[in-house]
Amino acid sequence: MKIYTKTGDKGTTGLFGGKRVGKDDLRIESYGTVDELNSFIGLLISKLNDQLLVEKAFLLNVQSRLFDIGASLATDPDSSLKKDYIHHEDIEILEEYIDTYQEQLEPLKNFILPGGSESIALAHVCRAISRRAERRVVALGMDENVEEINIVFLNRLSDYFFVLARYLAHVEGIDDVKWQAKK
Repeated sequence: MKIYTKTGDKGTTGLFGGKRVGKDDLRIESYGTVDELNSFIGLLISKLNDQLLVEKAFLLNVQSRLFDIGASLATDPDSSLKKDYIHHEDIEILEEYIDTYQEQLEPLKNFILPGGSESIALAHVCRAISRRAERRVVALGMDENVEEINIVFLNRLSDYFFVLARYLAHVEGIDDVKWQAKK
């Protein structure tokens, strides 16, 4: 099977279920942003040191869940093919990881900036893209039916990446980069 079909050469793409929409459609923007996040998670995984096997394995799981969200968003909302991919247990697992990492960290007393190391900065990039994906899906939900649980997952995922960035700093022995307010 060829990777190119030429059916999108005029600026439209097909949803799962057959409906065609413009490539600038908010649904396409939504799952495209989820795909972008997934790609950056792959980059983050490649930059994590080999001692972080649990984190790497969990991030691979997150990538699969993001594919699930992408599949949900790529399905025509009126199609009988529509199904739920994300479940409350997926969110609970994210929350467990967040809580486990936070227990090992000092409470925040300042705003922090992305940076410190490449992996920390990439975790912050993933956090920011997760927030953007959430905003896109929320906007889509204003006009069309979207599974609210996908929004909850993306919201919690951005929290996870914030805490992961701090946890990586802790593991790497790097202090959080504190925001210095202009005086």
